[in-house]
Amino acid sequence: MRKLPLVESLRIIGRGSLNWLAERPIVVSFEVTDACTCYCKHCDHGGPRDETRNLKPAEYRRYMEALRPCVVQVSGGEPLMRDDVVEIVRQIKRGASVPYTILVSNWSLMTGEKYLELRDAGVDQFSVSLDFPDQRHDDFRMHPGLYRHLEKLVPRLAALGHDDIVLNSCITSANVGEIDAIADKAREWGVNLCYSAYSARRTGCHDYFLSTPEQLAELNAQLDRVEARRDPTNWIVNAPTTLEATRRYFANGGAPGCKAGQRFLVVTADGELQPCSMQFKRYPLEKRALMVREFTRENQCGECYVSIRSYLDKSFPQLLWENVSGFLSVSSGGK
Repeated sequence: MRKLPLVESLRIIGRGSLNWLAERPIVVSFEVTDACTCYCKHCDHGGPRDETRNLKPAEYRRYMEALRPCVVQVSGGEPLMRDDVVEIVRQIKRGASVPYTILVSNWSLMTGEKYLELRDAGVDQFSVSLDFPDQRHDDFRMHPGLYRHLEKLVPRLAALGHDDIVLNSCITSANVGEIDAIADKAREWGVNLCYSAYSARRTGCHDYFLSTPEQLAELNAQLDRVEARRDPTNWIVNAPTTLEATRRYFANGGAPGCKAGQRFLVVTADGELQPCSMQFKRYPLEKRALMVREFTRENQCGECYVSIRSYLDKSFPQLLWENVSGFLSVSSGGK
C-alpha cells in the first residue's frame, strides 16, 4: 500500500487490529473474473474464460458483511473486462471509509474516464502491472502496444495529483536486471512502486525463479541501488524488511510460515473461498473457519512471497510499527 494520510492509516490499523485478534482476514482479494486481456508468461490466467457463473455486484455485500476486511483487492484475471466493475466497487465500499480498496489491473482497458469513475466509486489505489521499463513489457504479456498505452496514460493521470497509482513489478529471472530501471520509470511517471516476487507454483514453470548465484547477486545489487535511493515520499512502498525478506525468499528457494486463509484469502469469481490464488482447495463462505482449521493450521507451503503475504507475514507489533513510524518524520499529506 502507498503511504496514507495519518487519520486514514490509523482507521485501517484499528480495523486490522480487531481482525487480527478475532482471526478474521485483514486482506481479501476478490478475483472478479478469470478472463484476461493478456497471456503473461508468469501467470496462470489469460484470454477469455467462462463468465456465466461470476458473482453479481450486489452479491459482494454478503462477503463484505461476513468477512469485514480492512483492505480489499479487486483483481482477476483482468477486472476491467467486467462492464460492471464500477458497481462492484460501489457495493464493496457502500459508503464506508474502510475497506481500503485496491484495483489490481494491467490497465490495457483503462481510460481517463474509467479511472475517474472508479475513483468516485471508491478505489483508493490503482495497482498497475509493469514487468519491463520499455516495449519488452508487451512481449512478456503478449499484448502488443500495452507499454505505449501505459507510457501515455499513467503520467497523465498521475499529474492529476491524487497520488493513488502504484506500479507493481513482479521480480523474475527475466527482469531482475531491470529492477532499478523500473524504479526510475516510476519516478519519471510520478507514481509509486511495489515489488513482488515470482512463484513457480502459479504456472509450474521454474525458469523465471531466481536460483543461480549470478541471478541472486544481480538481485542484491539491484535492490541495494533501490534502497540507497529510497526517500521520505514513499516512492518505493515496500518496507525495507519486505525487500530483505524477498532476498531471503529467492536465496532459500521459498518462505515458510504462510498464514493464507487466515490473515488473507481469495474470493473466486464464482463466490468460493480459497486460501490464496495458488491454493485451489475451495470452501463456501460459511465454512471459512473450517478452511483455517484444515488448511491454515496445517499449511506447509512456502512457495510464494506475493505482495499480500509480504505485508502480513510479520508479527503484529512489527506490522503496526511499520505502518505508523513514517509519520514521525513525514508529512501526513502524502507526496
